[in-house]
Amino acid sequence: MPRDLASAEALLRDVFGFESFRPGQGEIVDAVTQGRDVLAIMPTGGGKSLCFQLPALVRPGLTVVISPLIALMRDQVRALREAGVAAGALTSGNTQDETDAVFDALHSGDLKLLYLAPERLASGGTARLLAEAGVSLIAVDEAHCVSQWGHDFRPDYLRIGALRRDLDVPVAAFTATADEETREEIVARLFGGGTPDVFLRGFDRPNIHLAFSPKDNPRKQILGFADARRGQPGIVYCGTRAKTETLAQALSQDGHVALAYHGGMDPERRRDVEARFAVEDGLIVVATVAFGMGVDKPDIRWVAHADLPKSIEAYYQEIGRSGRDGGPAETLTLYGPDDIRLRRSQIDEGLAPPERRIADHGRLNALLGLAEAQGCRRRVLLGYFGESPAADCGHCDLCDAPPETFDGTEAVRKALSAALRTGENFGAGHLIDILRGQATEKVKARGHDGLPTFGVGQDLSQSQWQAVFRQMMGFDLMRPDPERHGALVMTDRALPILKGEESVRLRRDVMAPRANRATPKALVSDEDAPLLSALKAKRRALAEAASVPAYIIFNDRTLIEMAERRPQSLDEMAGISGIGAKKLDRYGDAFLEVIAGEAAGLHPARRRLAGRGAGSLYDRLLATQADLTRGPDGTEKPLSCSASQLAKIAEARPSGESALSRFLDARRMERFGPAFLSVLSATE
Repeated sequence: MPRDLASAEALLRDVFGFESFRPGQGEIVDAVTQGRDVLAIMPTGGGKSLCFQLPALVRPGLTVVISPLIALMRDQVRALREAGVAAGALTSGNTQDETDAVFDALHSGDLKLLYLAPERLASGGTARLLAEAGVSLIAVDEAHCVSQWGHDFRPDYLRIGALRRDLDVPVAAFTATADEETREEIVARLFGGGTPDVFLRGFDRPNIHLAFSPKDNPRKQILGFADARRGQPGIVYCGTRAKTETLAQALSQDGHVALAYHGGMDPERRRDVEARFAVEDGLIVVATVAFGMGVDKPDIRWVAHADLPKSIEAYYQEIGRSGRDGGPAETLTLYGPDDIRLRRSQIDEGLAPPERRIADHGRLNALLGLAEAQGCRRRVLLGYFGESPAADCGHCDLCDAPPETFDGTEAVRKALSAALRTGENFGAGHLIDILRGQATEKVKARGHDGLPTFGVGQDLSQSQWQAVFRQMMGFDLMRPDPERHGALVMTDRALPILKGEESVRLRRDVMAPRANRATPKALVSDEDAPLLSALKAKRRALAEAASVPAYIIFNDRTLIEMAERRPQSLDEMAGISGIGAKKLDRYGDAFLEVIAGEAAGLHPARRRLAGRGAGSLYDRLLATQADLTRGPDGTEKPLSCSASQLAKIAEARPSGESALSRFLDARRMERFGPAFLSVLSATE
């Protein structure tokens, strides 16, 4: 194992409390630590932050982290400081005292990680400050923000390439969603045309349950979904600002603690919502996509979309904000014809060049294909990102209850024929009227009641025809044409079906769908649930006392492991994932008291060895010393070693009298030396 990677693994265990890297993390950490340019595409919740935080601790000098939102930076800095890492942030949200403290740490050379908002790069003084501070690495979080046509474009990200050239240091860029086109744009803009090491890690988040449902009284659907998860923190995404307000009010009236969040709100009110969501258990935020990348709360248990997202990348990022602690999370996405029309019009009315709009239609079609999938949704989702799972996931609504399908070839041909015979100048509503034989004023005025297709679709209801057209757009057989005010036009993919060369199967939608996951998966067994509640209460009390979000103390996954394993000592507590040395020292006794009924009461020198082999060796040396305190026959004057001496011996593991005598004077060497050497040799 490379020396740098070995150092990183030791820090992973001692500082962050994890025994091993997640799949793919080790290679990335090694590449970044060695100073190579890196582009890593990793799933949300896949441990991206550790991939630059660990190298920052191993490498000499300062690591600058460019991150898009203040809330995200502040949370990461607090979490690092809790773990004993010297980190700071320069943001517009700092108090003067906070800013002064960061500058002092920079000038003294004590800081290892400095978080900056991209807007800071517009100041010439920032580049000078960083040059003087000895920056050795630039880490770029949410690197897709550099893509001018991406869904989260931040113009100031375009300055990072120049900063890299000025400082002449490597760049490590990270993102959760980047198709091939976006990856090429990131490389061109951040790496100056160079060739970074590219790591493309699996996009699967198996702990997240995927579900879609056609809209049928969407407010009732969202209220029902939230009610089944009462008391669990969640996010509801809405397509409009107005809907966030009305839906938050409806949830509040239904007994939930729910707050609206959108870009039109006063900045102070938005910050208040962000702060409350970070700290309060069970809060629901009803938001537009303005509530996005800065969300770093790891124990969000569910995400619902009251409206269809604008692309498959946006969908993946938004659902990816749930379950970042690895615990079970659930999603529900509602969609309907109006959503699709809205998203189409947003694309076509945008200022992007034609080729970009075509690509964006393709991204939306991919999302519609996921919504209208007939088999495992995870297969469809991962297939979009170039992955081919070997088996169905067994953890989505379509694996839970496979949909009923039917041969929809005839219905699709009728719909295509109706569009052709009306010159492809009308939307789905008018075409459905023709197919169902509805002689509306609009139909009669245009003579469409005399068409051969008039009334040929009376076997299907209005809602069933809406489902047919919705699925046709999901298959990319038809698209709205903005030049014709949303009229549906055929794509080349429809021609083989129209000519009878191919068939198509459709889902038999019932517009009163099954209740979505009425009973969410429990976090722990019934036996462990009371202890988990007690641990959460202790965490909440400690978090409130320190004025930090609860997950800064420990995340849900760590508490779940505590509840299930029930450690009885600090040594056992140190083996829980997510508990590093600093947190063990700060919080170990408090949580051990909840579990075991009493605190450990260890000497500080012994406490520092908790969870390490030296800890058990210290205990054996201490027991051996107790037997010899008054000599072998129990009649001599009492003599003992200090806890600090025993700790140093346990850590150094000296072999032989000469080595041991460096820790003990002649009297102690005479009384304890042979017995200590016997203990030490037995552990080699």
